[in-house]
Amino acid sequence: MNTKYRMGLATLGAAAIAAGSIIAQKASAQAGMPINLPEIVQEIEAAFAGYDRALGANDVAALNNYFYDSPYTVRYGNAENLYGFAEIAAYRTSVPSGTAPQRERTMITTYGRDFAIVATLSRRPGAGKVGRTMQTWVRFPQGWRIVAAHVSTIDTP
Repeated sequence: MNTKYRMGLATLGAAAIAAGSIIAQKASAQAGMPINLPEIVQEIEAAFAGYDRALGANDVAALNNYFYDSPYTVRYGNAENLYGFAEIAAYRTSVPSGTAPQRERTMITTYGRDFAIVATLSRRPGAGKVGRTMQTWVRFPQGWRIVAAHVSTIDTP
């Protein structure tokens, strides 16, 4: 084996060890993040249940209160792309009375004590469609608020 080749292998090996060390550090940092602390999951379950009640009742004031009042809050819907709390609130006033969706496969994942994702499917009677909702929740001093949401509908698979 020539010297140049051996030096290349040694350099490559050192780089692999360094990369492995970085990956291991990142993995251990992730391992330190508590996921799905029971008390935090319960808080999000309660917040999401309140959101669902407000949605079914078309309680615009309550629905608006679940969204973080910021120009950075985003909601994508079936036919609308809403940027900022003002656009979301304006949209809510234009939606006809609500119908409570039947939720399926709701998955809540919390990261630490102040961040959560809610993913759920929904059906409305006789619609023949499946609704999909993803919400990103963040804990602020005033409580849990949605900072990003995506709602879409597909034909029932």
